[in-house]
Amino acid sequence: MTLECINPSDLPPQQSYTQVVVATGSKMVFVSGQEPEDINGNLVGPGDLAVQARQVYANLGRALAAAGARPDQVAKITIYVVDYQRDRCLATIEAARKTLFGDHKPADVLLGVTSLSPGYLIEVDAIAVID
Repeated sequence: MTLECINPSDLPPQQSYTQVVVATGSKMVFVSGQEPEDINGNLVGPGDLAVQARQVYANLGRALAAAGARPDQVAKITIYVVDYQRDRCLATIEAARKTLFGDHKPADVLLGVTSLSPGYLIEVDAIAVID
């Protein structure tokens, strides 16, 4: 199997991991957890889950595009949310998710976590399968 590692120029630079890995074979795309950062790696929307969720899904869309994948080719996502409370968070997360996926509903896992990077409220990773 061959892996193609991609760090798109329109996503924040990373030193300890690759933003996107394309596995050749049945061509699966593994996208690292996307954080609420702008292109320069600055936190967007401190304390605002809605703003951060929209940024995370926008970054996820750019990462998928860098690998030649579309949102409707995503098979699975994992969503990590700091201090998750269904009644306070779910509608906000779902609204942001629809901006990328529309009616497409990949399998997912939503995990409430104690913390992410300081000030970060949400992170989402993905696995896509492409032709």
